[in-house]
Amino acid sequence: MQSVDESENKRLKLSVNEMPLTDNTAPQNVDDSILFPVEEIVQSPLPGYVAPTSISFSPDDTLITYLFSPDHTLSRKVFTFDLKTGKQELFFSPPDGGLDESNISPEEKLRRERARERGLGVTRYEWVKTSSKKKTIMVPLPAGELTSLKPELKLPSSSFSPIIDPHLSPDGTMLAYVRDYELHVLNILYNESKQLTHGAEGPTLTHGLAEYIAQEEMDRKNGYWWSLDSKYIAFTQVDSSNIPLFRIMHQGKSSVGAEAEEDHAYPFAGASNVKVRLGVVSVAGGPITWLDLLCGGTEETGNEDEYLARVNWMHGNILTAQILNRSHSKLKILKFDIKTGQNKVILVEEQGTWVNLHDCFTPLDKGVTKYSGGFIWASEKTGFRHLYLHDANGACLGPITEGEWMVEQIAGVNEASGLVYFTATLDGPLESNLYCAKLYPDSNTLQTPVRLTHGKGKHIVVLDHHMQNFIDIHDSVDFPPKVLLCSLLDGKVITPLYEQPFTIPRFKRLELVPPEMVKIQANDGTVLYGSLYKPDPTKFGPPPYKTVVSVYGGPSVQYVCDSWVSTVDMRAQYLRSRGILVWKLDNRGTARRGLKFEGALKYNAGGVDTEDQVAGAEWLVKQGLAKAGHIGVYGWSYGGYMSAMLLAKYPDVFCCAVAGAPVTSWDGYDSFYTEKYMGLPSENASGYVTSSVMHHVHKLKGKLLLVHGMIDENVHFRHTARLINALVAARKRYELLIFPDERHMPRRHRDRVYMEERIWEFIERSL
Repeated sequence: MQSVDESENKRLKLSVNEMPLTDNTAPQNVDDSILFPVEEIVQSPLPGYVAPTSISFSPDDTLITYLFSPDHTLSRKVFTFDLKTGKQELFFSPPDGGLDESNISPEEKLRRERARERGLGVTRYEWVKTSSKKKTIMVPLPAGELTSLKPELKLPSSSFSPIIDPHLSPDGTMLAYVRDYELHVLNILYNESKQLTHGAEGPTLTHGLAEYIAQEEMDRKNGYWWSLDSKYIAFTQVDSSNIPLFRIMHQGKSSVGAEAEEDHAYPFAGASNVKVRLGVVSVAGGPITWLDLLCGGTEETGNEDEYLARVNWMHGNILTAQILNRSHSKLKILKFDIKTGQNKVILVEEQGTWVNLHDCFTPLDKGVTKYSGGFIWASEKTGFRHLYLHDANGACLGPITEGEWMVEQIAGVNEASGLVYFTATLDGPLESNLYCAKLYPDSNTLQTPVRLTHGKGKHIVVLDHHMQNFIDIHDSVDFPPKVLLCSLLDGKVITPLYEQPFTIPRFKRLELVPPEMVKIQANDGTVLYGSLYKPDPTKFGPPPYKTVVSVYGGPSVQYVCDSWVSTVDMRAQYLRSRGILVWKLDNRGTARRGLKFEGALKYNAGGVDTEDQVAGAEWLVKQGLAKAGHIGVYGWSYGGYMSAMLLAKYPDVFCCAVAGAPVTSWDGYDSFYTEKYMGLPSENASGYVTSSVMHHVHKLKGKLLLVHGMIDENVHFRHTARLINALVAARKRYELLIFPDERHMPRRHRDRVYMEERIWEFIERSL
């Protein structure tokens, strides 16, 4: 992302010229590998993904702020666009370059793993709401907390005592953060810091930090929450002392001892989870009110209070918490009296399949309407996630949306006008659009929500504070992300803020072609969506082609979608440039298709999901696209599991597989994820056996390449090691590509390039 100027129509016009990674003046007869070198697969950012990110409005809605990289790297700075003057300028640039992988603490590195964060420089910021005319932001940086105030306000941080997860109070006068496992607040006005909690005992007893399970599986990154009036903070106390530590050795280090090993409180399926308490403390300090709640920490398999899923403040300093039971079949919303700690159940959500967590709980203001003090909730009780209005006591007053489509996120609520804005799949499961519906339905028949975004594909939206305009980040398989300022009244474009021409040198040089979206049917008639990356017939002749199935296939993920990310799947495009047909299919069990579609996976990982992938492969052969006997499969994480399972279970369909960081036996994965889909090992023993890759290796005929980082703390290298033992016992050949210093996905550039080279070599000789 680079040079900036202002055009006549006040449009934010950012340079999109990219420096070529290789000399593109090579003669026509040169080897294809020079035109599309393997290094292109791992270049970041991806072609077209140099657009602004982390876009927000200033508190008074006069500025749009965003992160942007002028030199089109991962290192970003803060820029602003003035809506009145059309002027765009650099707002904040880290004096020391900001964050990189070498200047952050081990704790922050692991948090980045949880968040799948790869950005550098400035990775996030928050607006400071002040009464002064000076516009100020807070930027977390490795050396401490800085703002755009002069003089800059700093909280020195070190790798031995890092500042973790800083957040501003709603009124902008204080900054909360965690240091040495304790919760602190800094009064910005007086530059005074205060420790609010005490008694933490290293990593086994922490205050204000989200536990591993919350960060990795619940999409809950925070361990504390500001009250709406900025007077209190609710926080977690996490006790992991009852979890046996899982040790990971850094086998690639030249040293031994403490610096070459790390221990993790990793809760395996069927074992105990950490204990989580919820407390409330005044920002002025003083005694803590411990709420009447204790989650986890018990061997009780039917525990109703197993997971602290979400915490939300409502108006009037009412605290709510969403509590999920161990089997994921029941979620309760509790309302707490923060002075006594007592709770009251105001809503219960139960599902025979499972309850999916979401962030749609939205409290309504007091004194605005007759529904004051109530809240909006999203439920899948009809099989699809929809919005419902509830009063202050939790009673459901009726649905806001309905139909065979799902609401994804609430983008904003205008209580005065009685409107709620949300993104949803109403116009198709491969897309995402912004819609508007009545917050207070006035009849028994709901009106169809009004669509406010235009154009096919994916729309990510940010509403301004006054509910007048919104930012639309729009992309599809046909074009990279563009940023538009639109009216919230009718969705009309007010002004384009950022667009990229199709003359992106890297895109043109590599001859990237959008995938073709298709529909097929599963064996039971269910419609499945797939995408095809076809080789150029003028170079490689007509089909059938050798084929690679690129698979994920697991829950909570959609792989096939109308988004630019599908077009710039660089591995798929690389294989296509080599004459390989690449195919993706979202099998039953994947996301955004409703609870029945997703729930087909229940208790049966490696069952219906692999059956659908086989149906996809057979469809390719019947269509004359794929060459029978020359179909391989590639996947990572759950996709790595699927790759290994498909090769072992269906040896006559797949001839080779690349399995990256695969889960090979579900008894070796974490409790929250595994038990949601597979149940407890003690209650589904046969399911755990048949879903294990090791159970099927005796049938294996094709070639298998296993790829894994040895310090992977998510899917432990132990998974690959156990599979190797089974392969040896069955006298089956395998190939192994390991990275001693990498975690769940290689991060170092040299490692990623090396990995892609080895994967291509394997596919080329095995397919």
